[in-house]
Order: sequence, then C-alpha cells, then structure tokens
Amino acid sequence: MAATLDSPAMTPPPSVRPAPAALAIGDLQGCSDELDRLLDAARFDPSRERAWFCGDLVNRGPRSLQALRRVRGLGDAAVAVLGNHDLHLLAVAAGVRPAGRSDTLDAVLAAPDREDLVDWLRHRPLAHLEHGHLLVHAGVLPPWSAARTVALAGEVESVLRGPGWKDFLGAMYGNQPAAWSDTLAGDDRLRVIVNALTRLRFATPDGVMDFDAKEGAGAAPAGHLPWFDVPGRASADTTVVFGHWSTLGLVIRQDVLALDTGCVWGGRLTAVRLSGRELVQVECVGHRRPG
Repeated sequence: MAATLDSPAMTPPPSVRPAPAALAIGDLQGCSDELDRLLDAARFDPSRERAWFCGDLVNRGPRSLQALRRVRGLGDAAVAVLGNHDLHLLAVAAGVRPAGRSDTLDAVLAAPDREDLVDWLRHRPLAHLEHGHLLVHAGVLPPWSAARTVALAGEVESVLRGPGWKDFLGAMYGNQPAAWSDTLAGDDRLRVIVNALTRLRFATPDGVMDFDAKEGAGAAPAGHLPWFDVPGRASADTTVVFGHWSTLGLVIRQDVLALDTGCVWGGRLTAVRLSGRELVQVECVGHRRPG
C-alpha cells in the first residue's frame, strides 16, 4: 500500500531543507521477493530517485543471495549502509567467525559470484549524509553530530576496504568499550564506532550503550533511554534514518525515521519516500518466528 502520512500523530513539521530524492527502505534480511513487491508498489524509478537501504540486506530470510544481487544490480541508484548481519556475513566469508545456527547465508557463500558480492559488500558505507538526512543501520551516539558520525564511519570503512579487512573483522566483536571517548584508539575505537552504528538501541545520557535489551522503547534498562531520545544529542538537527530495531516498529518524526517493521518475522517491509514522507508498505510472509 502507499499513502501520504496525514494523521496528526504522524505528520512531521515542514522540513527547512530539501529532502533527498530517495526511497528509504527498512531491513531486508534476505526477503528479496518482498523487496520486488515494495519497489513495484512505490513505483520506484531509478532514473529519478535512489533507494536507501538501512542495512541488514541478508540473513534470517530465505533469499539472501537474491537480495544482495538485487540491491547490487541497482548500481548507483542504491545506497546501502552496513548492518550487523552484513558484517556477520563478511566475517563468516573471511573465516574469522563461525556461521550461526539460524543463518541463511549458505547460498551466498557457495555462489559463483561470492567474491564479487563480498567485495561489493565490504565497500558499502556505514553512514551516508545528504540534505539533512543521515542514513545508518542502528543509531548514533549522543555526542556525535551527523558530520562527525560520517567521519567516524569513514575510519571503519577505510579499514574494511583495505588489505587488513579480515584482521579487523576478527577483532571487531565485543561489547567493550561501551562508551565513546575521543582518546580511544586502535581496535577499541573502531569497535565502539561499529557497535554504535550497527547495534545501538539504548544509551545513558552520557552515552554508555546497552547491548542486552532488545524489546521496544518502553523496555529501557534503568538509567537508559532510546538513543534518539537522549537529551541534547548532537545529531538532533538532522533526520536520522535507521532500521535494526524491529520491536520498536515504525517511528516517523522530524528527527528520526525508524523503518525496521519486522518483515522477516511476519510484519511488513516498509519504505518512506523522503520527499513528502510518503509511506509504502507490503505484507510479509514471516520466514522466522521470534525467539
């Protein structure tokens, strides 16, 4: 379905800046058939606009290989940031991480174009900023402005695209440090950047991340808030477009667009056309059961 948001509770204030010509799309997680239906429902025209993907192109759904090929096939009409499942695929392909029991990555790993797909994926950004809209997979730490977020993401991107990318993926995992400091260096610095951009849900007002709570916004651990509700966060002047948090559901505000509506769990695949905030959704079969 396609609709322009006109509910008083969901209508954002007028933007002071022109929005990008883009259709922002929530987490695919291997649901490529639903992506095709969504692009049709949205009347997506790659000659007129781009598709912004919030990350997690792969895993848990049944057609991760087709999803990767579909997005890659859009060429310059696609902007896809890396999510935690995309990084997991890279780590498994690099041989530094075992496949998980619930992974659906075998077809990618056995594909004749595996190396091309892996190379394409590791050259994706972790953040993209355009016309006052910042695209990330999960979130932004309170002290980071939009421009700082892109700069910090670039530090990780340069390593992922370089010859030491496999070594980096081997050191990437872990929950510590749990907060940002300008004095961080090396693997600790890169790990905090990755965790914020691909795993963040809740943070304290001084920016300490929690990685255990995975329910909706009302389930914040003591002393924590949804990252986008932390008072005084430096990215509040920018519309942050993100996915990752399926239990949060659809959130449309002037400063945030949360677009993971749990397609792989039987929810919907959601897109918002940034110019005009047109909402487009398709029903999903439900390839996985929560839990």
